[in-house]
Amino acid sequence: MKHVVFVTPFFGSNVLRCLKALVELPNVRVGLITHEPDKYIPPFLKETLAGHFQIRNCGDADQLILATRAFAKEWGHVDRLIGYLEQLQLPLAQAREALGLPGMHAESARCFRDKNRMKQVLGEAGLPVAAQALLRGAEDAHRFVERVGFPVVLKPVAGVGTKDTLRASNDGELGRALNRLLPSRDNPVQAERFVTGAEHTLEAVSIKGEVVWHSSTYYLPGPLQVVENPWMQYCVLLPRDRFLPHVESFRPLNAKALSALGMETGLSHMEWFLPQDGAPVISEVAARPPGVNIMGMMGLAHEVDMWSKWAHLMVHEEFEVPERQWACGTAFLRGHGPGRAVSSVAGLEVVKELGDAVVESRLPQVGQPRSSHYEGEGFVTLRMKETAQVVEGLKKVITKVQLSYR
Repeated sequence: MKHVVFVTPFFGSNVLRCLKALVELPNVRVGLITHEPDKYIPPFLKETLAGHFQIRNCGDADQLILATRAFAKEWGHVDRLIGYLEQLQLPLAQAREALGLPGMHAESARCFRDKNRMKQVLGEAGLPVAAQALLRGAEDAHRFVERVGFPVVLKPVAGVGTKDTLRASNDGELGRALNRLLPSRDNPVQAERFVTGAEHTLEAVSIKGEVVWHSSTYYLPGPLQVVENPWMQYCVLLPRDRFLPHVESFRPLNAKALSALGMETGLSHMEWFLPQDGAPVISEVAARPPGVNIMGMMGLAHEVDMWSKWAHLMVHEEFEVPERQWACGTAFLRGHGPGRAVSSVAGLEVVKELGDAVVESRLPQVGQPRSSHYEGEGFVTLRMKETAQVVEGLKKVITKVQLSYR
């Protein structure tokens, strides 16, 4: 029997999917380290967890070490210490290293979490990345702009997703970005030359340092454009064909990048650009499952539970899925206006018109609070046999469904 300890501060929806997949694995004992007291553990987990340890700070490696040792004392040993959240990667890695457990250790975790270090490592490995600099103040920012020109992108060094990623196309926008991010010696900010082109992801399963499976999606449009335009509805497309030419030509770069950063066993999520000149540029990579419903769509396309496959991978270092049978896409619904709640929703009849192609949805409701997340007020996920059919269906959803706020 494998003994696994899972770490999460709180119980978000994806975290619950991870935990459900873990506790359903046969011959696996699962313990939980969390901020939450026992009374807030969901009932289905209470019945299946082998133990629970509450700590004050899941981001503190020392507290993780103490809690994991408590499980080891009770069980005899611990085989795996894992977590889903990107913010926990470094403390988890530090705890594994101190405890002698397998999995990503601190140096690799720093390469994935620190975007400046990530780009340095990738650049030194000869991989295509945008020009970058670490900003500790306004002078650094102006020197960088003098070197690469406008536009530039500024973001937190250890940011997650596209949150607080800002584009500056002139001195005024640069000043506003600096005022928002407030770079300093103790709080440096990542700056990069702005890259244009079609934006893709590449999800890769690695086992003991070797990439054994991959998948890729399109962002329609790119995440930064979505963040800059909060009214814009957008899509993520998962084609039926896993071996499209642009993906196949990029795969060796992905594998080389993961090797340079120290990826061992896990599912990674890389974002990359394909400019019109055909020369790809790596944006960034996270050593975790992807967001924006990509996990769900991969599962639907392959007719499996991808969270269960991820759990099996992390515990047993094995991964196998059937060949892809479907194309999928998710349209994220957002609205117009400055208000704080949804005041009107029109065009939802298109969801009924699409019939069985709609495999999952969360439709916006009048009166619901406006979301602070770029995924918006709702979504519609489609699954069809052909990629072109999904594209047409997504177009119908984002053009016919209209929201407004009051």
